Amino acid sequence: MRFIADLHIHSKYSRATSKDMSPESIWKWAQLKGITVIGTGDFTHPQWFKELSEKLNDTGNGLFRLKKDFCSADVPSSCSADVFFMLSAEISCIYKKSGKTRKVHVLLYCPDFKDAAKINIALSKIGNINSDGRPILGLDAKELLKIALDSCPNVLVVPAHAWTPHFSVLGSESGFDSLEECFDELTSHIYAIETGLSSDPLMNRRLSALDRVTLISNSDCHSPQKIGREANIFDTDISYEAIIRAIKSRKGFEGTIEFFPEEGKYHYDGHRNCGVSLTPKETMSHFYLCPVCGKKVTVGVMHRVEKLADRDEGFMPENSQPFTSIIPLPEIIAETIKVGPSSKAVGKIYSELLEKLGSEFKILMHTPLDEIERASTPLLRDAISRVRSGNVHIAPGYDGEYGKVKIFEDVQRKEVKGQKMLF
Repeated sequence: MRFIADLHIHSKYSRATSKDMSPESIWKWAQLKGITVIGTGDFTHPQWFKELSEKLNDTGNGLFRLKKDFCSADVPSSCSADVFFMLSAEISCIYKKSGKTRKVHVLLYCPDFKDAAKINIALSKIGNINSDGRPILGLDAKELLKIALDSCPNVLVVPAHAWTPHFSVLGSESGFDSLEECFDELTSHIYAIETGLSSDPLMNRRLSALDRVTLISNSDCHSPQKIGREANIFDTDISYEAIIRAIKSRKGFEGTIEFFPEEGKYHYDGHRNCGVSLTPKETMSHFYLCPVCGKKVTVGVMHRVEKLADRDEGFMPENSQPFTSIIPLPEIIAETIKVGPSSKAVGKIYSELLEKLGSEFKILMHTPLDEIERASTPLLRDAISRVRSGNVHIAPGYDGEYGKVKIFEDVQRKEVKGQKMLF
């Protein structure tokens, strides 16, 4: 069965996360987005673990369903579908190795609460797992991998947002130059990395060292509306074992749904405080210093990939999994009516479209353009057509600032509106 999975989210117990990130809300928004399997996030947090235990039913296949008592009735029939939860967590490892401070975020997946509890007990002996849904531990990432493997034979361990400058395995500020430097003799147990919002598979495949790992993508969302901004496509049975096997072997792993990497908030180099955005060449010409204040710039993902790459830009090995780049539907609607993505007007149009056409991913990727136009406007039809073909303009993100997307130039908007007047 072909389905979409977002396997990295956070709960309401994580820092800077919406209080709406409850099992009920996650269940609802997964359906609105068109997601079948979603990570729980944060199973290391005692209160979230307890809430998950109370609200989820074990399906017997390593995944979980929301109990009927907690299922709300406000999901449009056009989007209504089964949603399965996979136990997941993210750990922030901050430690010293080879004389350098390392900051690596790592994802954990396991098939049942018993195994998750074993991991939690082991980690609670190392540091405080109560203070945050994504706990910060003074723990070597390799040791975390060892603990996870000892606690749960079927665990999957994945370096999170592998290129982010801070807190990632390959990031410019905190990581290593290879997976082997981080995980040493246990590297063979790393079957995948998460590409993060600021890179895509095309960028990652410039490193031959990553050929053996699967490239997965997830939203890492902190609010329900951001669920699915990146995701994975599978064609397998819906079970923990089938999903993990597909990630390890790539059989049944059909590829990813991606942000345009330029939209990610660490794509370019730069210095946010001074409003300075730089290409890698510009950074080097300024000796890695901000041309305004003279402080060190944050080296972004594009620069970091370029530094470690051993292949030319655009190279893709044979049998690489495909990927599709999208812009979230509220952002597309917002541009067509020239208001903010969080405005009530966008929310109203978004809800109406889902009622008429189905889930967000269905609209963005599969619904015929003529149907979109009949349900909305020629301008929205044209906007989605442009996104599907990659015909968009993005001022790249840098140093924590998301990229700014522009689908239409003003003249293009006028042309589409003019066409509308002819009917």
